[in-house]
Amino acid sequence: MKKYVIERDLPGVGKMSGDELCGAAQTSNDALAQLAPRVQWQHSYVAGDKTFCIYLAEDEGAVREHAELSGFPATTITEIRAVIDPTTGAG
Repeated sequence: MKKYVIERDLPGVGKMSGDELCGAAQTSNDALAQLAPRVQWQHSYVAGDKTFCIYLAEDEGAVREHAELSGFPATTITEIRAVIDPTTGAG
């Protein structure tokens, strides 16, 4: 499986209540259940009018399928090639 970051333009998402975010997550989970095991959601960051979601998927097409089923746009899909952090500099 490849790892992707999906940027979603979702006006107002940063102002959603906990209950509203719960409902959005359930909608996403329902779509994922239809696509399993081809797509897995790891987590998302909510920031202003966007979310940045980390997914494992067999390919970009599977990510796009999830976007269509869930109704959450996949504005930008980028494959993650590597992960670095402060310990990377330690060699």
